[in-house]
Amino acid sequence: MKSITSRDNPFYKELKHLAGSSQALRKSGRSLLDGVHLCQAYLDLVGQPVHCIVSEGALANPEVAAIVARVEDGRAPVTSLPDPLFGALSQVEHGIHLLFLIETPRPAQPAALLDSAVLLDGVQDPGNAGSILRSAGAAGIRQVYCSPGSASIWSPKVVRAAMGAHFVLDVFENVDLAGVVRAARVPVLATSGYASEAIYDVDLNRPAAWLLGHEGQGVSDDLLNLATHRVVIPHAGAVESLNVAACAAVCFFEHLRQRRPR
Repeated sequence: MKSITSRDNPFYKELKHLAGSSQALRKSGRSLLDGVHLCQAYLDLVGQPVHCIVSEGALANPEVAAIVARVEDGRAPVTSLPDPLFGALSQVEHGIHLLFLIETPRPAQPAALLDSAVLLDGVQDPGNAGSILRSAGAAGIRQVYCSPGSASIWSPKVVRAAMGAHFVLDVFENVDLAGVVRAARVPVLATSGYASEAIYDVDLNRPAAWLLGHEGQGVSDDLLNLATHRVVIPHAGAVESLNVAACAAVCFFEHLRQRRPR
């Protein structure tokens, strides 16, 4: 294990730059995982990181020590930092000081949509985007397509909100969603508060793609016109509509319910 104690160390300066800028992370082709849960999930589901960074104080934590030992056994580099230096890298208040630097996955986009998927049309809030990914992963969906203008899907805030779902999903960014919908071999269901067809009345006992829109404007008219179905979630209260992440969870798990063996 290597130790860094100076703020002027070139590797520490690079880490601080990456931790403070989602744009810098995208340009580098790498992502940061902050905290024990995400690092453990990455080890279990993907493998070794590019680099493990840990604070000196966190090494006394048994969970952290076990993760660091696994990384060292896998021959990935580990660097320890004094707690004040590590604190400048983490965006998690009162978290356990552990970071993984990883290569951002860039899977090849399929030529046509053949299985269940999520299509995000301008979903901009990182918390919403991450929650949608988390629900998708839990519901067994494996592909997520994001339009330009959607939240940067590998930004630290989205990654934290998704709680490890990134590692069981193929995520495609800056996608021409109209092209994906036109080439889809499965039904595409667009959510809309103005639709007349309830999701509970649609036959979902097969793969389907869920098209979810911007927090304020919803799915764009062009995409709505391409969708196989426009669907609404009926509700009894006086609240005008559901948050897009809550809407996504209802849709995904209604889909899962209908596809479960009876």
